Amino acid sequence: MSVAGVEGRDQHGNTTFLIASENEPDQEPKKEGMKNAGDMRTGEEEHEEEDDDEEYYSPPERQIVVGICSMTKKSQSKPMTQIMERMCKFEYITVVIFPEEVILNEPVERWPLCDCLISFHSKGFPLDKAVEYAKLRNPLLINDLKMQYYIQDRREVYRILQEEGIDLPRYAVLTRDPDRPEECNLVEGEDQVEVNGEVFPKPFVEKPVCAEDHNVYIYYPTSAGGGSQRLFRKIGSRSSVYSPESSVRKTGSYIYEEFMPTDGTDVKVYTVGPDYAHAEARKSPALDGKVERDSEGKEIRYPVMLTAMEKLVARKVCLAFKQTVCGFDLLRANGHSYVCDVNGFSFVKNSMKYYDDCAKVLGNMVMRELAPQFHIPWSIPMEAEDIPIVPTTSGTMMELRCVIAIIRHGDRTPKQKMKMEVRHPLFFELFEKYGGYKSGKLKLKKPKQLQEVLDIARLLLAELGQHTDCEIEEKKGKLEQLKTVLEMYGHFSGINRKVQLTYLPNGQPKASSEEEEGPKEGPSLLLVLKWGGELTPAGRVQAEELGRAFRCMYPGGQGDYAGFPGCGLLRLHSTYRHDLKIYASDEGRVQMTAAAFAKGLLALEGELTPILVQMVKSANMNGMLDSDSESLTDCQQRVKARLHGIMQKDQDFTEADYEKLAPTGSPSLVNSMKIIGNPVRTCDKVYALIQSLNSQIRKRLEDPKSANLQLYHSETLELMLQRWSKLERDFRNKSGRYDISKIPDIYDCVKYDTQHNSTLGLEDTLELFRLSRALADIVIPQEYGINTSEKLDIAQAYCLPLMKKIQLDLQRTHEDEAVNKLHPLYSRGVMSPGRHVRTRLYFTSESHVHSLLSIFRYGGLLDVVKDQQWKQAMDYLGAVPELNYMTQIVIMLYEDNNKDPSSEERFHVELHFSPGVKGCEDEEKIPLGFGFRPASAEVSGFLCCGCFVGGCVCLPFLSACPDPGPLRGLVLLPGLLFQGHLLPPFSHVFTSVLGDQTAWPRWVSGFRLLASPLSSAPSQRSKTEGWCNVLLCLLSAAGFEGCSMVPSIYPLETLHNSLSLKQVDEFLNAVLVLNLSDSHRHFPAALSALFDTSSQGYGQTPTYPPPRALSSSESPVRTHAHPPGCEYTDLHVLPCPSDQHMKQYRKAPPANGEITL
Repeated sequence: MSVAGVEGRDQHGNTTFLIASENEPDQEPKKEGMKNAGDMRTGEEEHEEEDDDEEYYSPPERQIVVGICSMTKKSQSKPMTQIMERMCKFEYITVVIFPEEVILNEPVERWPLCDCLISFHSKGFPLDKAVEYAKLRNPLLINDLKMQYYIQDRREVYRILQEEGIDLPRYAVLTRDPDRPEECNLVEGEDQVEVNGEVFPKPFVEKPVCAEDHNVYIYYPTSAGGGSQRLFRKIGSRSSVYSPESSVRKTGSYIYEEFMPTDGTDVKVYTVGPDYAHAEARKSPALDGKVERDSEGKEIRYPVMLTAMEKLVARKVCLAFKQTVCGFDLLRANGHSYVCDVNGFSFVKNSMKYYDDCAKVLGNMVMRELAPQFHIPWSIPMEAEDIPIVPTTSGTMMELRCVIAIIRHGDRTPKQKMKMEVRHPLFFELFEKYGGYKSGKLKLKKPKQLQEVLDIARLLLAELGQHTDCEIEEKKGKLEQLKTVLEMYGHFSGINRKVQLTYLPNGQPKASSEEEEGPKEGPSLLLVLKWGGELTPAGRVQAEELGRAFRCMYPGGQGDYAGFPGCGLLRLHSTYRHDLKIYASDEGRVQMTAAAFAKGLLALEGELTPILVQMVKSANMNGMLDSDSESLTDCQQRVKARLHGIMQKDQDFTEADYEKLAPTGSPSLVNSMKIIGNPVRTCDKVYALIQSLNSQIRKRLEDPKSANLQLYHSETLELMLQRWSKLERDFRNKSGRYDISKIPDIYDCVKYDTQHNSTLGLEDTLELFRLSRALADIVIPQEYGINTSEKLDIAQAYCLPLMKKIQLDLQRTHEDEAVNKLHPLYSRGVMSPGRHVRTRLYFTSESHVHSLLSIFRYGGLLDVVKDQQWKQAMDYLGAVPELNYMTQIVIMLYEDNNKDPSSEERFHVELHFSPGVKGCEDEEKIPLGFGFRPASAEVSGFLCCGCFVGGCVCLPFLSACPDPGPLRGLVLLPGLLFQGHLLPPFSHVFTSVLGDQTAWPRWVSGFRLLASPLSSAPSQRSKTEGWCNVLLCLLSAAGFEGCSMVPSIYPLETLHNSLSLKQVDEFLNAVLVLNLSDSHRHFPAALSALFDTSSQGYGQTPTYPPPRALSSSESPVRTHAHPPGCEYTDLHVLPCPSDQHMKQYRKAPPANGEITL
């Protein structure tokens, strides 16, 4: 071995090291104090050179030699080099690296001598020889060598963890060994696997028993789409890939374990002795398989803080496996931490602070053990190695603490339902088999369960075919429909069908044309078959795009993210300062909406199934987001009966009908009643239009050219005819009366076909859409209560658990140990490691959104008489006719660190709302509100660099105000602005003076202006003192462009931006504690006006005129004191018309459709 003649000298000028010249090109060069084994004596050379002082000079004090015995790739890696370089700074420590060729080819007797050995196994390393060397030379072992045999076998790892009392996922071992057949009992089902008697429902994890085999598979349930995620050792930027294969492997031995929901985050812990542990979080490789890398190509990981319990676990792992330097994987799930893998010798990459700590701990450990026996003067340092750090927020501005959003699911196929009473013993046996008698209800959704229902239907139909007089009471037509629906798609995959069974002790009384001719004696089961309602491709795009837009609810961003809209959330989440939880009801469309939203929010890639399983929690255990629509409250039953009675009158609505049906004076409700006029005559028109529609579809089916025409989402003309024919049968019964409960279904279907199947060119669909929408705008919201007392009573029944959860979410979170926290000492490039934001997203159905909005509107949060901003918000909500797909209710909590902690001004709450997706082309636009105007933006320096919220692009830039009047010199951009420049492909800029709309291009129509003050840099200031920062909200009529036939989403509107946390907390307490059905007596007098229907005329019309230019002659409504030098430009508010005006308007509405005041 050649040796370079470069010498290092100690403090006395004596030579202490030589630098070898055989570094590989990609390895770190050895630094001062580090030697190659060629520069050191071997065992056989020791006695030969004892007396040869001229060839080898020994320093005055005895040096402690630390040997590094591992493969070259490991021993000369950057982390090892950095740590050993620092260890050499200990005056009495010298490091020697064993060459790989010596380790592999030389006997251990010829290996270099050392006093302390750092040796560890990796691919190709001869662990047996290392054990032999340790036995021969008896050095101090940093990592025990014999225990490394156990680390190579996952079965032994789990056994040791269990013996030490360390939490790990529930698991079972499948050993395929002919000598141990009792350990190879595997029974695979469609959605589960049974291993030696232990059942693991999907999702579950399948790990090879060999720890060197990184091909770990995660299997997903059919309800989430099935298939599996296949993990492997990183190749480029991929660490896993999704596969449609759902069957487990049939060869090899594996560990099967319960899948732990970690919200897409893994924690890797690195110990250096039992008293030191460093933890890093990274994106889970199972999430979408994409490895996040920085600009240098390194995997992005961020240091996080361990809880006291996790530090104890790290100590146990270190001691149990006798590995001083040891890495292991933690899964944080359900409030607990579980160890799922122990890797053995592992170093942290790219952390200088860790390198310093690791070298210090190892150096002190070596000196403590060996210095006394070599008579080396050394004392233990007294400084603490693990200084407790209290996370603090940076800066003095108001900081976002919590974001809560309740979101309706995306666009879906029409929901369909069929009811039938069943009495056959086979149905009762099925009901008993799955525990239906415990609660009297049973929900069947799993493929095996649905297959059993299908088998019963086939059997009964076969018997009916053979014996026409057999005692089968189920109607043949209904059984055929049951069979047809369950046979759709050819397999049971995903959540697209379900059967509900309800026990009826005295049978089902005749309630509609669907039921039997007359009630029969004895118990029966009500079978309700539901299908359809699947999230469409358009719905997925809506959810994903809204997720991307939602990022901009979060401020700023630094480092690689700086300057790009939406960067703040990605930066926050990737640095593990974002406590994100996503909840969804058990409906498939809701869960898939949540997964698609998460994909857009976190910039994930790939299929939705892995995201759904890992990121979305099902909240159906306590009814927080689910509702049993078949079980109506007494109040709902009464409301529906009264609603149906009013809608069955064959005459124009009278003044008394307006009083009965619209006591809250909702303008959208009043407008719909005027469109309808006579409800029965309108239903006649709707019924005739449905008949015409079915006739047109039948003619298309008879035409050979269009018989096999594929409609949207793989629907056929025949399936389209089936759903419209069923509506025709069910809407009008034999007596000629209309079933008002079918109106939402009719509107559902025509809205779907108008949007997705308009290419068919069916006649009169827009008229059917217009009339059914007017009917639905009455029936749907009023089913949740007609007057305020009923609305609150029904709302409480739906969302009391959700309200409790929201109240908990608003509590302060930075003392919570159950979340990942960034470690302040180890975080590079993170300016505020103590900042922590909690996000809670709740995806649910229309019923919960209606109910929650009712509580905010009528529950007494604020007084519309005393609070002008709240009055404007209530007027706006009254003008919204429909809570469409992707409706959002957003609550944001801010903290002002400049305020006293006990002050009511310390915490600030904002309430925002969007009615969701825009309707069809002929739909009148919902009146514009007052824009998205978070009051937190008024704090100097807080504004984010840009945002895109709910279809609304916000571009902040500085604009001069030559006078305190209207803003001029405004730049309107249809794209994104980055550091004053347009990002490609947005290359056109249009400049106009506000108010001169004649020159504006077509895409400017409907844009809204918001303004908030922000101090600008001195270099950017004009001589004019009226500088301000302008947020331009560009509401594009085209909507999202990611998919054809995907309508855009209305932007968020601020309902209130100056609430205190105390106000909101007291309001939630009142809602949760009081009996809302008796609210007139229990609510404070100051709030009782909200419940007095007589105080609210149903003549309150929207105060939102069509979008138009603002003029300086109009007086804006100001809700906040404005700092000097800044001028707000707000939308003009018209006065609310009186009850008398509304009564006159209903009797004789003006020809132009406007109210004359």
